[in-house]
Amino acid sequence: MEAKDSKATVSVKPNQSRVKLNLTQLLVLFLLLCFSISLFIIYSVRKTEVTTTVASSVPTLQPCVQKQPKTDLDHWIKSPSELLHNMSDEELLWTASFAPKLTNYPFTRVPKIAFMFLTKGPLPLAPLWERFFQGHEDLYSIYVHSLPSYKPTFSPTSVFYGRQVPSKVAEWGQMSMCDAERRLLANALLDISNERFVLVSESCIPLYNFTIIYNYITNSKYSFMGAFDDPSSVGRGRYNYNMLPQVELSQWRKGSQWFEVNRNLAIVIVSDTTYYPKFEEFCRPACYVDEHYFPTLLTIQAPDLIANRSLTWVDWSRGGPHPATFGKSDITEEFMVNLLQNHDCVYNGEPSSVCYLFARKFSPGSLEPLIPLATKFLGY
Repeated sequence: MEAKDSKATVSVKPNQSRVKLNLTQLLVLFLLLCFSISLFIIYSVRKTEVTTTVASSVPTLQPCVQKQPKTDLDHWIKSPSELLHNMSDEELLWTASFAPKLTNYPFTRVPKIAFMFLTKGPLPLAPLWERFFQGHEDLYSIYVHSLPSYKPTFSPTSVFYGRQVPSKVAEWGQMSMCDAERRLLANALLDISNERFVLVSESCIPLYNFTIIYNYITNSKYSFMGAFDDPSSVGRGRYNYNMLPQVELSQWRKGSQWFEVNRNLAIVIVSDTTYYPKFEEFCRPACYVDEHYFPTLLTIQAPDLIANRSLTWVDWSRGGPHPATFGKSDITEEFMVNLLQNHDCVYNGEPSSVCYLFARKFSPGSLEPLIPLATKFLGY
């Protein structure tokens, strides 16, 4: 029995060893598996964190698309859709004074006429102008400078809707009037397509249809700024010798406030810092600066580029410091005929009977008779 028991004991031990070995191997494999899974999880988490960090630090495509116009040509040539801005006059004039050195445009440019309305508030003759502009949307732009307190009420379908520029008070005969005109020019210069610039008032009307006026202005070799040497007390008599040496008496000129200039001369006007201080300080009533500053400036800076006449007709026959104002009773067929006839001038070096393209001053009451007569006599 003892022998049998001894054999039995010896025969069992190898099996127990193999069992223990298998358990050890399984434990090792399990630990290796757990370790591998742990490494995989740690690696995955870190990779996800890195990817998230990189993704968050790299700009998305949307901001890039939004910033693209800053370097795209459209940024420079597209007409501003919104005229209101927060620029000061100093910032506005500085921005408007930029001009390309290359004369050939790298895009198809259709020259536009900027119609600049200098007004105290409403535009009572707007219905007449609406008819004038109709159908020529790509050939003009509109800018309105009024008292800053005035809130326009044009409908969204009107050509005047949203065309008011940031404005300040402009007083007759004061430098603030010239400031308003320079402000209009500067805002209009921000549109690279504007090539000619016409200053009109709320009492002005066009004397011809849009096509005639557009061709007359854009085909002219000269800009229309009246600038003549008036030896009388209301001409040379307004000169102040404190303007020397920048402005000499022989350069002193007088002219109509209502002008038309091309783009190059508009830039000359808005970028002037030499003559402006002299006029601001030494041309005060009874020196009415709006009659002298621009005519004298362009006579000095570009005398060969101005036609020395205005495109706006007025009637001084009634006397007084202001031209005649025409009311409802004045607007007759005979009046319209006389308005368009008996004019002689020079256009591009040749005699012409078409001398005035606009006329003033027309009261709000004149609109009613003007509407039917405009079709017959004015062509719109």
